[in-house]
Amino acid sequence: MHAREELGVDPDDLPSPLTAALSSFGAFALGALLPVLPYLLGASSLWPAVLLALVGLFGCGAVVARVTARTWWFSGLRQLALGGAAAGVTYALGTLFGTAVG
Repeated sequence: MHAREELGVDPDDLPSPLTAALSSFGAFALGALLPVLPYLLGASSLWPAVLLALVGLFGCGAVVARVTARTWWFSGLRQLALGGAAAGVTYALGTLFGTAVG
């Protein structure tokens, strides 16, 4: 009653929590698989994983543009810059604390 009267939301019109959970799981699983995929295919260097992760970041940003008012290339570059910066900070902290990635 509270949701309908005060918030104007009909709980019967909301999407299924199970659908939301499964789609979230699928998105996270695919996102986690991208940087690992080169190693599963036999790569021994870090660079194929980095390249595939950056392409994945750009692709995700471009897809998000379908539900926003921005262009696909702007959203793709924005996601690439933010994700790349997060990865760079993580790498720098790992180097600072003495953790190496080969």
